[in-house]
Amino acid sequence: MADTHRITFEPVDIEMEVREDEHILDAAFRQGIHLMHGCREGRCSACKSFVLDGDIQMENHSTFACNEAEEDEGFVLLCRTKAYSDCTIELLNFDEDELLGGIPIQSVTTRVVSLESVTGDIVALRLEPIEPDLFEFKPGQYADLTVPGTDEHRSFSMASTMSTPGQVEFLIKKYPGGKFAALLDATETDGGISVGDEIALTGPYGSSTLKDGHVLPVVCIGGGAGMAPILSIVRHMSESRNTRPVHFYYGARTPNDLFYVDEINALGGKLVDFTFVACVSDSAGGKSSGSLAVEEGNVTDVVRRLEPDIAKAEVYLCGPPPMVDAALDFLDVCGTPSDQIFYDKFTSPAFD
Repeated sequence: MADTHRITFEPVDIEMEVREDEHILDAAFRQGIHLMHGCREGRCSACKSFVLDGDIQMENHSTFACNEAEEDEGFVLLCRTKAYSDCTIELLNFDEDELLGGIPIQSVTTRVVSLESVTGDIVALRLEPIEPDLFEFKPGQYADLTVPGTDEHRSFSMASTMSTPGQVEFLIKKYPGGKFAALLDATETDGGISVGDEIALTGPYGSSTLKDGHVLPVVCIGGGAGMAPILSIVRHMSESRNTRPVHFYYGARTPNDLFYVDEINALGGKLVDFTFVACVSDSAGGKSSGSLAVEEGNVTDVVRRLEPDIAKAEVYLCGPPPMVDAALDFLDVCGTPSDQIFYDKFTSPAFD
């Protein structure tokens, strides 16, 4: 059995145990401590921390997330770091409300309830938890779904809320060659995913959740399958009759790539101040339906034009990495404080 060591986190004065055969971030999840994280694969820097004392080893990771000079100084990515002695680690990025108040990580066996194509390349996958029969999460979080027949997983955000505990909805973009997404197109005889199949789920992960007690206006920016966590947040705010203003911007390539528009407008009808703006980069690629107003251009350009006071808002982002990067650059220029920006920047494997 692997040796166990004690980790002390500063400046929050939290202690936990970690085995030598597990990464520090996983040990924290196991013990109900929700440290800040993103990709969990050493490719982003959300879990970057500083080792004050102790013997650690950081495994393979992206030098973009933690370069050699930072590593030499003592910076580590907790998702790729193992401890070989008692350690003291300074957290550089943390949410005090989430640290000990997050939902414990669960391993759940689910059954496929339905598969529905909502656009030409996005599928709504709905799963029913069966063992245990409940999967708890917060709006805006994501989970790992195991690729059937393998030990690999892919990460997808929940689009539903806890108001439908018997069904968890994911919006998944189909990518050529995607190990999970390809199974959504394959036939049952070809090993594709079909109604009745069982899929293992682990989660919830992510800290891009609506913060209780906050009062700032909310600006949501989504693109592609990044609709999912934003929709979960908006659904939750509508269900709870939240009184904060909400402006939801969704970017798509053409009007034909827009979906759930009627539901989103209905949700907004229960909110005090709600605006939904559909943004398309190719307005000639299809037709909008009903009275939906469509803004031409990239979603970040539209937000820049229509949200002059975005520095005074709480911003939630989810979409392809280029969209998230463009939004972060724009928010930096606008002076939006980093503690008012929430996102989980999936790396490329998480999108297939």
